[in-house]
This record gives sequence, structure tokens and C-alpha cells, in this order.
Amino acid sequence: MTAFSFTIVFTKIATGGLSPLFIGAGRAVVAAAIAVAALSLTRQALPRGRQWARLVVVAAGVVAGFPLLTSYALTVVPASHGAIVVALLPAATAVCAVLRGHERPPAAFWGLAAAGSVAAVVFAMVHGAGLRHLSWPDLLLFGAVLAAAVGYAEGGLLARELGAWQTVSWALVVAAPVMLVLTAWTVVQQPPQATPAQWAAFGYLAAVSMYLGFFAWYRGLAIGPMTQVSQVQLVQPVLTLGWSALLLHERLTWSTVLGAAAVIGCAALTVRVRLR
Repeated sequence: MTAFSFTIVFTKIATGGLSPLFIGAGRAVVAAAIAVAALSLTRQALPRGRQWARLVVVAAGVVAGFPLLTSYALTVVPASHGAIVVALLPAATAVCAVLRGHERPPAAFWGLAAAGSVAAVVFAMVHGAGLRHLSWPDLLLFGAVLAAAVGYAEGGLLARELGAWQTVSWALVVAAPVMLVLTAWTVVQQPPQATPAQWAAFGYLAAVSMYLGFFAWYRGLAIGPMTQVSQVQLVQPVLTLGWSALLLHERLTWSTVLGAAAVIGCAALTVRVRLR
């Protein structure tokens, strides 16, 4: 979550000089190049049968869907508003884990998960994200939540068969042809012109947010239960808004600190619920 907590902030920084399509697709191309090298050097066996179709689902969710949707949304809304995305992800991931992984958490889990999600959303709103009215960036952010949740749940299941880093590596390989075409097209249409800081932010998104961060995340989901592990994401909006204050100079108040404590408390209680 620490690795992923920088994603929204660095995406916002990168959009200052790079097009959202280049950020969303280009980072996948860079990550895919690293993944191909890692798979080749370690001589990993190819996925089999239905695993390829499941990798397409993972790629559509976390390689294409979430990066592209958030990149376009953050051209309009501030990074603090983007915290709404990670605030809703734990609950969405838990639902997908129940539907796909057939996990059956007790009622106490759902109560605490709902409380954590509400606390996280209120936390983001108090900090200035706001949800006074829905606009097209909000719809993109909600779409990003759904895409990531599906990609997390399916990726967590696949990681039990292929391995954590192997799953994200193969998903990047599957998505590479489409992402490469989109990157080439946007470079021709709008050649990237960015400052060193914006390129550094893009580099982080490609190497960490798109690749290395999934090593630990998919490993945790694979160990499971996914419904329980997914609630650790409740801490992510707290960290994201902290980085927003530090790197983007967005205001940090006492209400933010108290809200962060409430969110972390809900996360701690949720992951300790005994699951059947």
C-alpha cells in the first residue's frame, strides 16, 4: 500500500506535462519491457489454457482500466479528490473476492468494511475532495475502482497458480501490443514534453505502481483470505493525502489527522475478524 499510495499523487504531477493517454499506456509499455526481461531471465513456463483468458481480465483491470481512467480524471480533479478511488477500493475488492473466490465473510466483517469505507470517503471529502455533485471525472474514478477491484480479485486467484510477480508480468505481456499501439499513436499526435520531475513521476508509475508494487500485493492476496487482506487498502487514502500535502502542498488539518486515525482503526479491526 505504501508503494501504491504515491500513484495518485505522481499521476497528478505527470499530467502537468504528459498526456493522460501517454501516462496510462506508456507506463504499461515500460513495465512490460521490464517484465519480459524478468520472465526471460528466470525462464518462466508459459501460462496454460484458461489462464490466458484470466490474464486478459487482470490486464484489462489493472494494466489498462485503472491507469487510463485515473489519468484522464486527474487532468481535471485534484489529487485529494482522487483519494475517493482508493477509499472505495477495499469494499469493491471484497465484493469481487466473494463473487469470484467464493469467500464467505461473517456479518461482522461486512459491518466493519462498510464502516471503513464510509470513514475513508468522509475522510477524503473533509480533506477537500468533495462529492457535492457527480461529473464525468467522478464517473471515470468509479470506473477505475471497478476495474481495479476485478483485476485485484482475479490476479489474487491467479497468483496462487502462477506466482505473484509472474501474474503481473504475464498480464503486462498480454496487454503490451495494445498499450504499445496507443503509446505510439499518442506520441505522434502529441509528442511528450515534460520537466525532469514529471518524467521522474512517470518513471515511478511505470516501475513501481505498474510492476514492483504488485509483487507484494498479489502475494498478500494469494495468501488470503482476499476479503480480509483487501481491507489493508483502507490505509492507502491516508497515505495518499499525506503525500499530497507534502509533495503538492495541499492543506493538512487536524480533521484530516483525526479522520486518518478513524480509517486506520477500521482497517485494523477488519483484518482481525475471524473468517470462516
